[in-house]
Formats: sequence, C-alpha cells, structure tokens
Amino acid sequence: MFFVKSLEHRIDLHPSFFNSEATRYIEQKLFQDVEGTNTGTMMIIAVIGIDEISEPKVAPGTGFAQFNVAYRAVVWRPFRGEVVDGEVSSVVNNGFFVDVGGLSVFVSKAMIPPSMKYNAEDSTPNFSDAEGMTVQRNSQVRLRIKGIRGELGQMFAIGSIREDYLGTLMQ
Repeated sequence: MFFVKSLEHRIDLHPSFFNSEATRYIEQKLFQDVEGTNTGTMMIIAVIGIDEISEPKVAPGTGFAQFNVAYRAVVWRPFRGEVVDGEVSSVVNNGFFVDVGGLSVFVSKAMIPPSMKYNAEDSTPNFSDAEGMTVQRNSQVRLRIKGIRGELGQMFAIGSIREDYLGTLMQ
C-alpha cells in the first residue's frame, strides 16, 4: 500500500560545496540517496517535498558539515493479505519467485493450485494446467502476500496463487 510519510536523512557536505549553491546540492544529494531505496520495511518511491534543512554541524576530524533533512516521501509498504501484481523471475521445482518492485516473493508448491504441475521438459521450466494457465519466467502474476520478512535494505515475502482470481494475468 502507498503512503505519504515524513522521514529524516543526514547528509554530509564537503567544504568545497560551501557556497550559494549548497542548498541545491543538498536537495540533489537527498534525491540521489533515498529515492528507490529499500529500508527493510518499506520502499521509498519518490521525495515529494523538503520540510526543513537543519543548521550545519561540523563533523569532528573531517571538516564536513552535517545537515539533517526532514522530508516527505511516497513510500510503498506491503501488508499481509494484500493482493499484488509482479513478474516471475525464476521457476524451480518447488515453486517460483516473483519480483514485486523491491520485494521478492516466493510462491511454494503448497500455495499453487493442485491442478498446476511442474514441467521441466519444455524449453523453459514452468507450472501449467489443463486450462492453459502457465507460470514461467517473465510471466505477469497476481498473488496474495501471506507473510513478510524484512532485513536491512531487503524485503522478502511468501505468496499464494491458490485462490480465485489469482494466477497469471492474460495479456
């Protein structure tokens, strides 16, 4: 789910940038540092506004100035039970992996409908059933998140396509 969240970030500025363009450089550095990053619980999509840039503090022994920047950003945070769309990155005999933005979701054999069978004899490994639904690499899939685990800079989840209206998306 998407949210607007207030966050803070510390930026170190080299003394060579102490001029009239320092504020512009701090703003650019903030965009570079935080946009598209994964915190382990959420992914920062875009910075939408800068609320405050603190007064600089000199970092001892370096001469760098440290600025604390308060900003607002659009973030994406996955929730248990949420239905999301993603792209299959790999298929293995006990399930498949789906990339949903910065989230890696594993769908195990137990979370795949029993009518879908693993097939390694085709040109690419896949799960397919008699009705023509095929899950293979680069397929678009709709799934439900069953569990989430976050680590520093990474998020992982377990998903399921074993419900109505879930599975491959027709193109």
